[in-house]
Amino acid sequence: MTNTTDARWTLVFGAWLIATLATLGALFMSEVMGFAPCVLCWWQRIFMFPLVLILALGLFPLDPKVTRYALPLATIGLLVAGFHVLLTMGIVPETLAPCREGIPCKTIQVEWFGFVTIPLLSFLAFLTVTGLLLASATKSSK
Repeated sequence: MTNTTDARWTLVFGAWLIATLATLGALFMSEVMGFAPCVLCWWQRIFMFPLVLILALGLFPLDPKVTRYALPLATIGLLVAGFHVLLTMGIVPETLAPCREGIPCKTIQVEWFGFVTIPLLSFLAFLTVTGLLLASATKSSK
C-alpha cells in the first residue's frame, strides 16, 4: 500500500470505529439503561447503524468509493442530530419537533458535566465521521 492508501484506510477505519462506538452506545442506553428513544433518536439511528456495515465492507479491501456511500448517511444524520441539539437547547421551538407521541424530543435523559447530552454525543459522532470521510475523500483526490 502507498502512503495515501494507508492514510485513507486509517481515516475510514476511524470513521468505522466512531460509528461502531456510537451504535453500541445507543444500544446500551436503550437496551441496558432502559432509555426509550424519541423519534429524532430513531432517525439518527437509521443513519448511524448502516455506517457500521458500509464502512467495514469498504475497509477490506479498501474501496476508494466507500465515502460515496457513507458520506450521505453521515451528513443527513449530522443535520438531524444538529436539529435535535438545537431543539434540546431551546433554540428550535418544540412545536417544530416531530415527536407527537411517546417520548418528547426535548426530553434530556442524560446530562454529564452539565452540558453533555445524548443528542450532543450523537452530533459529535456524526460530525467526526463526516470529517473523517471528507478527509479520506480529499486524500483520494490528490
